[in-house]
Amino acid sequence: MTFRILTTLFIISTFFSCKDDTLFTKIDAEDSGIQFSNRIIENDSMNILDFEYVYNGSGVGIADFNKDGLQDVFFSGNQVANKLYLNKGDFKFEDISVKAGIEAANRWCAGVVTVDINSDGWMDVYVAATVKEPASERQNLLFVNQGLKDGTPVFKEMGADYGVNDSGHSENAAFFDYDNDGDLDLYVLTNEIDQYPNTFRPKVKDGTYPNTDRLYRCDFDEKLGHSYYTNVSKEAGIIIEGYGLGLNICDINKDGWKDIYVTNDYAADDLLYINNGNGTFTDQANQYFKHTSSSAMGNDVADINNDGLLDVFAVDMLAKNNLRKKVLAPPNNYQLFKLSDEFGYTYQYMRNTLQINNGKLANNKQAMFSEVSLLSGIAETDWSWTPSLADFDNDGFRDIIITNGFPKDVTDRDFMAFRSEAENLAEKTFILGQIPEVKISNYAYRNKGNLEFEDVTEKWGMDIPSFSNGAVYADLDNDGDLDYLVNNINDSAFVFKNNQIEFDKNKESHFLRIKTVGDKNNINGLGAVVQLEFENGEKMIHENNPFRGYLSSVEPFIHFGLGNKKVKKLEVQWYNGMSQIILNPKIDQILEVNIKNALSKTNYDTNLGKQVFEDITDISKLDFVHKELDFIDFNVQNLMPSKLSELGPGMSVGDINGDNLEDVYLGGGRSYSGVFFTQNADGTFNKKTLLAQYELPNKLEEDLGSLLFDADGDKDLDLYLCRGGSEGRKEDKHFRDMLYTNDGKGNFVEKPNAIPAFGTSTSCVRASDYDNDGDLDLFVAGRNVPGEYPKFTDSYLFRNDSKNGDAKFTNVSLPELKNLGLICDVLWTDFDNDGWMDLLVAGEWSAPRFFKNQKGKLSEVKDTGLGNLKGLWTSVNSGDFDNDGDMDYVLGNIGLNALFKGNEKEPARVLAKDFDNNGNYDIIPFVYFINEKKEKFLVPFNGKDDVNKQLNVTRSRFVSYKDFANANIDNLLTKDEKEDAQDLELSFMKSVIILNQGGGKFLVKDLPIEVQFSSANGIIVEDFDSDGIQDIVVSGNNFGNEISVGRYDASNGVYLKGSGGGEFKVIKNSGFYVPSDAKALVSIANIKGEISLLASQNRGPLKMFKTPLKKQISTLNPSAKSYAYELNGKKTKKEIYYGSGYLGQSARYIILPIGAKGLKIN
Repeated sequence: MTFRILTTLFIISTFFSCKDDTLFTKIDAEDSGIQFSNRIIENDSMNILDFEYVYNGSGVGIADFNKDGLQDVFFSGNQVANKLYLNKGDFKFEDISVKAGIEAANRWCAGVVTVDINSDGWMDVYVAATVKEPASERQNLLFVNQGLKDGTPVFKEMGADYGVNDSGHSENAAFFDYDNDGDLDLYVLTNEIDQYPNTFRPKVKDGTYPNTDRLYRCDFDEKLGHSYYTNVSKEAGIIIEGYGLGLNICDINKDGWKDIYVTNDYAADDLLYINNGNGTFTDQANQYFKHTSSSAMGNDVADINNDGLLDVFAVDMLAKNNLRKKVLAPPNNYQLFKLSDEFGYTYQYMRNTLQINNGKLANNKQAMFSEVSLLSGIAETDWSWTPSLADFDNDGFRDIIITNGFPKDVTDRDFMAFRSEAENLAEKTFILGQIPEVKISNYAYRNKGNLEFEDVTEKWGMDIPSFSNGAVYADLDNDGDLDYLVNNINDSAFVFKNNQIEFDKNKESHFLRIKTVGDKNNINGLGAVVQLEFENGEKMIHENNPFRGYLSSVEPFIHFGLGNKKVKKLEVQWYNGMSQIILNPKIDQILEVNIKNALSKTNYDTNLGKQVFEDITDISKLDFVHKELDFIDFNVQNLMPSKLSELGPGMSVGDINGDNLEDVYLGGGRSYSGVFFTQNADGTFNKKTLLAQYELPNKLEEDLGSLLFDADGDKDLDLYLCRGGSEGRKEDKHFRDMLYTNDGKGNFVEKPNAIPAFGTSTSCVRASDYDNDGDLDLFVAGRNVPGEYPKFTDSYLFRNDSKNGDAKFTNVSLPELKNLGLICDVLWTDFDNDGWMDLLVAGEWSAPRFFKNQKGKLSEVKDTGLGNLKGLWTSVNSGDFDNDGDMDYVLGNIGLNALFKGNEKEPARVLAKDFDNNGNYDIIPFVYFINEKKEKFLVPFNGKDDVNKQLNVTRSRFVSYKDFANANIDNLLTKDEKEDAQDLELSFMKSVIILNQGGGKFLVKDLPIEVQFSSANGIIVEDFDSDGIQDIVVSGNNFGNEISVGRYDASNGVYLKGSGGGEFKVIKNSGFYVPSDAKALVSIANIKGEISLLASQNRGPLKMFKTPLKKQISTLNPSAKSYAYELNGKKTKKEIYYGSGYLGQSARYIILPIGAKGLKIN
């Protein structure tokens, strides 16, 4: 890591040593000779009001059409003729369009596909055509290169001859070998706009809809003397409708068969057709991706994080600056979300999506993905078209350049309001003149590694306003860096020269370019996969597929930027199932690899080997799916960031029936009973409900945290239930916790007077003998005030005064617990090793807080070093992570993959009170967004319509959407209105380790980036590999956010191997896979002492994973608090809890690593 950072910094310093120089230099059209402009003229019949795709633009194709070693350029045109420019060297180009015969002025041309269709060594061009009527005027065109005539390549249109003159409103296409027979088949992307493209309805999945893509099989025709293409769409399973805009061919699951990824516009789902290897495909987008972009345009598939796995990037239209956010973004519409769910659509959000490939599941068939565009800072690039994932600065990481722009902002909310009033009154030409036209620049992002990107639009010279569509990269001057070309609407095309090689005086940014040579039916080796392995263990992978981005074809090379990394091995996997390996290849060259040199059979068996965790859910007979009634919190408080009605289920582990087998309780939502699973001797479980069926209609309570403990001293485990959530009013009686006593056989009876009466929506309960009198006392955490989020609420300390088997608890809460906060998790822990259990509390809109136990009296510890960590904390657990004999802590937070963000310099804030005196508690979130000058201001997070639903007072202050874009924290409300308002900050979002430094001081260390993908909820700390160092398992996600924010769903569960000193390494393919709305995570043992993990998921299945661990001691004294041992000269302490981690209570036992000595139990 240090080497990577130093190398990167050196490259940057070298690069910027030339003052005012940028990575790219724009070559003027007059100098380059490329004067193509995709000019579009609107009229009464062809305009944005009548045809929404009028400005969808056209593409670019790169190929060496005259075989002179220089890459030439083909532009397609919509209302203008296509153009072909020969590269004459030194960024000079010659327009040979008329001579070449490729203009097709009578077609509305879109996608450009460069291919040698007849493998004669001369590159051809396939052009997708659309829009025009009749169908004969939108037949796709195949320009077959006839070779040179007077030094100029000439082409013959032969679409009908080859059977590829598709007339179905083609947007783009790709050639690939889907059946592995050695020739190039054809996929045609289709998009015919109809009347209601954004209406949710039953999806057409039988191939009958006009908007269904088409697959053509290639067969050689002896009579014709060349290939002929046959439509095999239906029999191949290409049968699902869509509005196709992006297309990529890739082997996403690394099984040797090419898959198809399609991004669709409007409501239609994106498609991931997985190749079944038998000539058919099955769409598995829903299985691979948890959500996608909403109106996705172009896409690209590449290895973005150097792990040898293909990641997926798609672009959408979320604006970056506050003005455009406020005037373009639609309001939240929960009903639309419900309709989407009802008809089985994929979850879609209006932003770019970066799907990170986490490798295959244990079944070795399906890959796991995490969508992290918000974490990476590349989600907001306005109305985007082409994403280009390539290493433009040759530092060894693929960067991203994104084209964007739309000449008419038809989604401007002010214009939409005007249009609805004026449409029947004004002339169309007048209405067209009122549509705002805003030019912004394309975006460039430099990949810094670790999924972090830097906006380098200005630094790289890309800050030129334009309406840009198709784009490509290619080494136009053969110097070893990638140049860049863009097809613009109503402006000359951009030609950017890359200066990296010129700037790199010290030769610190190396490259390796691969030219693949295939066999007679695929001469350019399309589909070949090249993987580099470096001496530092990193891997890079890329497929020879030039059909990328949007409507375009990039250069026919595989380009790897290397930085200073040393290439240990290069492997080429060919489409015929054979491979070749080249050791220590020479760099800074074009390396030609030939299929005839592939002599080894490709090993597609990506066997994951022995995994740390084994899913034993099915064999344990844990057939349980949590259910939840859909309560719409946003109807009560419109601007709440997330629901409070979907926080469970919590879990508690203990032996409820005295058979020496550990059982588990899962809380039930409103109208659902909590459930016990009692364990059998063979490790299977039986289900038993807490409540009878007849009781459920009257069950208004939402069970959150729970606790199994001996409340009444009769040697069996009783059950405490926290009643929380937000379903109701704060004064409702169902916000009252309950204690159920056990008869010793696992039968529970409600004891309403055993605990003090209080009406608080609570989250969790934790037990400890805080006063050292021999019994278990309780801390009960207050979660929220229903209907008044984020108002702080009370937490409680209950002393155990039970006698003679009669449970009785007394409220001994201190003033410090009054309005303690929005507490999500609590830990009784002896942080200062004085033998008294102290308290650590964590919650929302606050920093973690320690309360020292001074012989039964709690007082807050100040100056812990944590005061600035105001987060949305979800969970806490402990471990001696640095093996120094005291407790360190792991704290779960919301993570960095969020739209609503804050940090210490720019904290997000919420103001809350009943601002308009209508009896409703209002919450107004504020966040830093940039303005048009890229200055940051603290502005309302939500749009005008959403704020107006919450506040009546803002309606007259900001009449238009553009007016509302000027609203900020100072002027949205008056000084009098803000007086006495609750004012909270969010300044820290990472999940962390805090290392105990002694004296009440703690050192904060970030957990790895994978933990920051989403909310970290369930946390278990154990030494899973028995090396004497504590490891961590984390589960998480939060599906309850408002629909514009979208579900936090990027976590699949993370296993962190401890390496000492509070450092952790993510172990991929560990076998721990919890992909849904994961909540509690607890440990449980079977009769053999083997430890497993149980993971609950809101509206999802309960999961169970066997671990390598085995307990040594389980019959602990109920008052046992911790144990310590020595290993390899180091002392390690571990505490034993009645409850830890989000809504969780694990079993109480002792686990010792091999070789441990000197066990001491406290």
